[in-house]
Amino acid sequence: MAEYRTHMKIIGDILATTRDDLQDEDGASVTYLIRKANISHSRISAILKTLVSQGLLEKVDNQGSNKYKISEPGREFLQAYYTFTNFADNFGLSI
Repeated sequence: MAEYRTHMKIIGDILATTRDDLQDEDGASVTYLIRKANISHSRISAILKTLVSQGLLEKVDNQGSNKYKISEPGREFLQAYYTFTNFADNFGLSI
């Protein structure tokens, strides 16, 4: 049986990619994030818009293409997310 990722897990994957796995210092392109997060363009577009509006990601215009970088609040959110998921895993909880 396939295991589906939660919306929070997808957000965590996107934030982690923009923190740890950048193509270059300018940020990650939408195409790169689609590949790394393994979700559709329409779904990631909506998530990226929300993450930018909440201040967790920064949108950078780089020679006509948009790239995304994690912000300081995004780093703090990601750390809290990891802390919570580790806590939940220790108690056998599914998030």
